Amino acid sequence: MTPEADPGVGVRARARAWPIAALIETDRLQLEPLRVDHATELAAVLDDERLHEFIGGRPATTAELRSRYTRLEAGRSPDGSQGWLNWVVRDRGAGVAVGTVQATLGRNGGLTAEITWVIAAARQGRGYAKEAAAALVAWLEQQNVRGFVAHIHPDHAASNRVAMHLGLRPTNVMEDGEVRWVR
Repeated sequence: MTPEADPGVGVRARARAWPIAALIETDRLQLEPLRVDHATELAAVLDDERLHEFIGGRPATTAELRSRYTRLEAGRSPDGSQGWLNWVVRDRGAGVAVGTVQATLGRNGGLTAEITWVIAAARQGRGYAKEAAAALVAWLEQQNVRGFVAHIHPDHAASNRVAMHLGLRPTNVMEDGEVRWVR
């Protein structure tokens, strides 16, 4: 069977087409590609109800994070229609994890990314989210990502400021109580 006649070739080719998360460094931060073995460290870092004030839910357990990170480590959705890129945000000076950033890639006329950032409540107010998200967007642009989307609760002032810093603008679209921001 030729590749053109094999319907699975297209799926496999799309699955390989996504960028792979790489180490990203800034002056203060290191964005380290997420692995399953980060679950224990991040469960402790993210175990704070305040992080769920705007997004709902509760902090995930180590076992829940391990299960989630196992899926995410694949780097793509099961059907290959999305690329999944996830990083641990680490303070380079202290060597400790302070949060995460992620990008869900899709193709909408070109390569697009839905981006998110989470910084531990105890580490907020230091500019980590702005620095990490800006480094993420710069890296994604090097990977030919041209469109960016974020969904942010309208009352989450800090995340709204991060989005504005990234050049995203709010739209009139609300999804699950969050404003869709685009660039």
